[in-house]
Amino acid sequence: MKVTVDQDRCVGAGMCAMTAGEVFAQHEDDGLVVLRMTEPPEHLTDHVEEAEQLCPSRAITVEPAAP
Repeated sequence: MKVTVDQDRCVGAGMCAMTAGEVFAQHEDDGLVVLRMTEPPEHLTDHVEEAEQLCPSRAITVEPAAP
């Protein structure tokens, strides 16, 4: 999978960091999303997809890995 974030849409709710902390963090100053890895390992798929669904501003996009 490939993960991208749109910091302009992020509202700093922190659901992503709570759900998939290995992949997402929050910037210390403004609380906006920080992407720790763009291609997380397969064992994190469920957590990353849940973070995408829980994001209130839809700032997270998850796409299938390129073949």
